[in-house]
Amino acid sequence: MPEAKLHKITLHLAREKAHPEGSARCGYFITAPLDADGRIDLEAWREQQPLCFVERFWDDEAPQRGRLVRRAGGPGGASWGFDYDIGTHADDEAGFRFGDHRFIKGEYVSVRDTDGDLRTFRIVAVAPA
Repeated sequence: MPEAKLHKITLHLAREKAHPEGSARCGYFITAPLDADGRIDLEAWREQQPLCFVERFWDDEAPQRGRLVRRAGGPGGASWGFDYDIGTHADDEAGFRFGDHRFIKGEYVSVRDTDGDLRTFRIVAVAPA
């Protein structure tokens, strides 16, 4: 099996009530190892975990930088999320079924933010990191 390579994945907010056209000013940059099918590779993530980051950008707010993490709970017994402060879970965001999704340009994924809102994002770019 070929080794999963780190990729930089760019997500932009999809259409929603507050952003009827979506927004390139709201989203995430995720650095994660993807397998040949475009899915997050769990074993490669375990080996490359210190290199797996997320950066949240949202309109005029200061960007937040955190880590791509895997926590107990969710489908299959664990779920992917974003941890911006290792000392607390209060700021964590959860990727909705990230383990099932293919991170391919044009696809959609969802993230549950710190307010508990589930927002949909369009994958606009996937490139080697």
